[in-house]
Amino acid sequence: MNIRVFDSEREAAAACAQRIARAVAERPSLVLGLPTGRTPLNVYRELVGAFQQGRLDLSQVRTFNLDEFLGISADDAGSFRAYMDRHFFQHVNLAPEHIHFLDGTTTDPAAECARYDARIAEVGGLDLVLLGLGTNGHLAFNEPAEGLVSRSHRVRLSRATREANVMLFGDDASRVPLEALTLGMAGILQARRVVLLAFGASKAEAVRAMVHGPVSPRCPASFLQLHPDAEVWLDPAAHAHV
Repeated sequence: MNIRVFDSEREAAAACAQRIARAVAERPSLVLGLPTGRTPLNVYRELVGAFQQGRLDLSQVRTFNLDEFLGISADDAGSFRAYMDRHFFQHVNLAPEHIHFLDGTTTDPAAECARYDARIAEVGGLDLVLLGLGTNGHLAFNEPAEGLVSRSHRVRLSRATREANVMLFGDDASRVPLEALTLGMAGILQARRVVLLAFGASKAEAVRAMVHGPVSPRCPASFLQLHPDAEVWLDPAAHAHV
């Protein structure tokens, strides 16, 4: 892994947005894997600013979000699709037909996951995937387990993961869905480039396990040790145990 430590989260976010903008300039039809949560918010703000200043054209870019809660619709304020609309999609020139999401209202999760994987394969896979890191070492919604699922799949969320998403549901943990659909580890690891962001002391132990621990499904992020082009961007607090 290529580890970079930035003075602040904001500095890392600005550098990440610049990295994405350069990748888009080099390949206008770039295929992006995108996360949600608190970690990428400043990256999305920086990308919106670059677009508004005329420094970024996303008209040919295709996006695939990494996960979605199961059992809620895209127009539910707590859905990841609504999050992306609020913070990114509504403010840039992505073509609606180029935005891809798992359908949380599906009545056949297995078929929906197979559809999603097939669509990613049709466009040649992800060129660049942006990742956050769960405090338990999860990537997307691939939770620690005895074994990991390679393809997109239905997952039961851990308590820690649900608590990390309470801000989407009025800080009421009881409203956070118990299950979700997520891109599998193969979809992440087959991306041509990975940039993972982790900030704050709460992520320090997960960062240590990811970088120095054994490659194990008990820490899904540890599999990034096997990726040929994975960058880990940290602030000093997240880097404390590395």
